Amino acid sequence: MDLKEIKGRLARLDTACICDVNKELRVMDPGILAINQGLKMIGIAHTVQCKRDFLSVIKALYDAKDGEVLVVDTDREKVAVAGELFTYEARRKGLAGLVIDGGCRDVKHIRQTNFPVYSRYTNPMAGTSSRIFSTQVNIQCGGVPVSPGDIIFGDDDGVVVMSPQEIIEILVMAESIQEKEEKVLMRIKDNESLLDMLNFSEHYTKISQNQESKLTFIV
Repeated sequence: MDLKEIKGRLARLDTACICDVNKELRVMDPGILAINQGLKMIGIAHTVQCKRDFLSVIKALYDAKDGEVLVVDTDREKVAVAGELFTYEARRKGLAGLVIDGGCRDVKHIRQTNFPVYSRYTNPMAGTSSRIFSTQVNIQCGGVPVSPGDIIFGDDDGVVVMSPQEIIEILVMAESIQEKEEKVLMRIKDNESLLDMLNFSEHYTKISQNQESKLTFIV
């Protein structure tokens, strides 16, 4: 399966159904929040390390290719290492998103870009631009390891990091889960009970008796 197919199939899914397949996936800390709601972010990780300085973010922005996501580890420093100008440049270059485990600024203007940006903090104070750190190395972002070439998948619920192999292993089941949930939602909207479409009673009874069971849809 090539990257184009992976991205096309992920675009029809949500992070929630991906996580329902594999509880061990690398999910970034809930503190990494989407500045622009209602967007999906799917791309290849282009990693950056920095601390209170954004020179290496500019270097990564210069080097990054179409379809990549800048993933920035600031050691959780709160000063901004990106803002409106970097966001517009990332969009101009065809990048897929920006994830900062640290601060960004110009939030009002970033919200006008219709471009996926995630950060832990917002802060009007920018870092310096006089120190060189590493790019395209293994980092920690949002409490999980990220390597260059990982797939970064984000939506309003958060950001998931996966290797291409992990995605291939879970895609079919994730698609099945999402399809089933869409059918359930339609039936709820038609006034059917959610509980009638779950094995809730049987499952609850077994769990109360310390038996093995799994909560599933019966549609």
